[in-house]
Amino acid sequence: QVQLVESGGGLVQAGDSLRLSCAASGRTFTNPVMGWFRQAPGKEREFVAAITRSDDRTLYADSVKGRFTISRDNALSTVYLQIDSLRPEDTAVYHCAARPVADYPFTYYSRPQTYIYWGQGTQVTVSS
Repeated sequence: QVQLVESGGGLVQAGDSLRLSCAASGRTFTNPVMGWFRQAPGKEREFVAAITRSDDRTLYADSVKGRFTISRDNALSTVYLQIDSLRPEDTAVYHCAARPVADYPFTYYSRPQTYIYWGQGTQVTVSS
């Protein structure tokens, strides 16, 4: 079993930056894929970014390219999401997700159904 705990959300103003963290604990895997998704009120869960453990391959949603950066610290079993130039439309609950093995074509990791483990999420609210 794997536990994912997100942190770093909060109430910020448009133009601010935030760094979200996702700490993983429990079983460890050789090459997991870690992803970030977000869900705004009344909307479907939306892919944000993904990263592999072994070779740092990254994948981003077109809507966040250039403002969001996903990274990881394997020693800390933590994945980060740096969000710059926050906009009101970034307001959502941000969830971390994990797939134990990177065994799909990389573009598949934009799909929430490819992930096995999910965190409870951290709220990001951006005021205009």
